[in-house]
Amino acid sequence: MVEIQNLTKYYGNKAALRGISFTIKENEVVGFLGPNGAGKSTTLNIMAGVIPSTSGTVKINGYDIAQQPVKAKKCIGFLPEIPPVYPDMKVKEYLYFAAGLKGIPAAKRKGEVERAMERLKLKDVQKRLIRNLSKGYKQRVGFAQAILGNPPVLILDEPTVGLDPTQLMEVRNLILDLKHNHAIILSSHILGEISAVCDRIVIINHGEIKADDTIERLEEQNQSGIMVRLKVQGSSREVPRIIRQVEGVRKVENVQFVSTGIYTYDVELENDLIRNALLSAILQHGMEVLEISTEKQNLEQVFVKLVNQKTKHSSLEDLLQEMDDETVQNESSELTEDSMHSADSTEKPDQQPAKSEEEE
Repeated sequence: MVEIQNLTKYYGNKAALRGISFTIKENEVVGFLGPNGAGKSTTLNIMAGVIPSTSGTVKINGYDIAQQPVKAKKCIGFLPEIPPVYPDMKVKEYLYFAAGLKGIPAAKRKGEVERAMERLKLKDVQKRLIRNLSKGYKQRVGFAQAILGNPPVLILDEPTVGLDPTQLMEVRNLILDLKHNHAIILSSHILGEISAVCDRIVIINHGEIKADDTIERLEEQNQSGIMVRLKVQGSSREVPRIIRQVEGVRKVENVQFVSTGIYTYDVELENDLIRNALLSAILQHGMEVLEISTEKQNLEQVFVKLVNQKTKHSSLEDLLQEMDDETVQNESSELTEDSMHSADSTEKPDQQPAKSEEEE
């Protein structure tokens, strides 16, 4: 449905996109993630034919956006980050105008406008000037013009900006409904929002694709271990050592001071069966577990790691494996340091270095 190959965009000497490639299949919702300035809006504007690329190709439903712009744009519904509305027009008047610009036959415009207003719940404000609407309603009007004509591809750049929680849920449900008849690319920098509606995510930073993977695979990777948070009364040096000795513990991190002698620890376990062994080990050393809770591993942590990578990963699975390798290396370093401290403490007095002649 959408094919992007080696897409590059330069603004002067600055590269906004560096040869990115990905596809969107029919009835698929793809989340396009990245921090501000990563190249998200540039990519979407090129896809919609708003700006040209420096090199590379974008095909919409088989039509090249550069070589066959009219045919390609008829297949696109585009909602940019700032809704393209005219504030001095009424809602219904504007949607009729937008339907005309899209080339929808006059006989079908009324039905299309009514359908769009119904789906976006704009009936109650159809006679109001757009300038007098709230930001959320203006966003809805922009969304309504995007779905006019029922285009097979929808390009949505931050479609939920400015919406209240109720409106946010309505838009999410609308996207899930539209998925049955459209290929959708949804841009956002909020990973939780993306994961709620998308089948796959593409993460971009500094104009390069950092990862392209399905939500299912990412969730499977994150659910392979259990993260628990412990609040323990005991030495902040001894508790991590005790925890690491328990078989099935992957890592201990995020040690935080609570009060004198009390700290919290985030502990990743291979599975939930390790929990009892972990508690027993702590109690056997005379320390008290004050609280224990299961912490859901959030996808935001993976996102932050990805956008700070200097190297490209073919999938999020590669990234997660790298994170595990780093953890093993860090724990090995800590164990080496502990061994050195232990050796220093057991060194005999007669093994002390001989004094120099000047010291004597």
